[in-house]
Amino acid sequence: MPGYQRILLKLSGEALAGGAPFGIDADRVKSLAREVADVAAAGVEVGVVVGGGNIFRGVAAAAQKMDRVTADHMGMLATVINSLALSDALEQMGIPTRVMSAIEMHQVAEPYIRRRAIRHLEKGRIVIFAAGTSNPYFSTDTAATLRALEIKANVIAKATRVDGVYNKDPLKFPEAMRYHEITYLEVLSQGLGVMDATSIAMCRDNKLPIIVFNLNTTGNIMRMSMGEPIGTVIH
Repeated sequence: MPGYQRILLKLSGEALAGGAPFGIDADRVKSLAREVADVAAAGVEVGVVVGGGNIFRGVAAAAQKMDRVTADHMGMLATVINSLALSDALEQMGIPTRVMSAIEMHQVAEPYIRRRAIRHLEKGRIVIFAAGTSNPYFSTDTAATLRALEIKANVIAKATRVDGVYNKDPLKFPEAMRYHEITYLEVLSQGLGVMDATSIAMCRDNKLPIIVFNLNTTGNIMRMSMGEPIGTVIH
């Protein structure tokens, strides 16, 4: 029995790169798509926001000398590429998807319209939200929070390289302590870099819980969707 009726899954762009420093690893995208497809098959309505770091990292050095707004728009377009890659992998498995872009590009994706997105979810389609919020200075974490609130998702599932929220970076400090649950205020006051402050504050103001879990453990997306206690709950 699913733990949630509707989730918003936030994936980093790096998750699509596999072990490579940047780019898209077809095998990694395929395995991710299989996990997301299994969750949808279990009856959970799934919205997805993918970052663009795996593509943008390749041009990051050049972007440092660019105007911030231009660089942010490049990052948004990178998320469209990733969204199309994930959509294609899902469609090849026979799973209906829709890529909805905040920047209009009719030949590539549907324009994002809230009511239409909800209708797609109700019909069992996986909706992949691309191009962030279409506004510069906003991260894909903030875009994920905004879309989650708009589609009335029960939870934001933030997939990371570690198995939850720690008091310091566990990849650098072996003695770091993991929280099983933590409040929005504690995340903000301790400066824990889980998601940016804007998205945490939006979740706090609208009482939207966040689950932070390890994407690299196979089956974790399903466990989280079924309501199993994995990772860290921010509420």
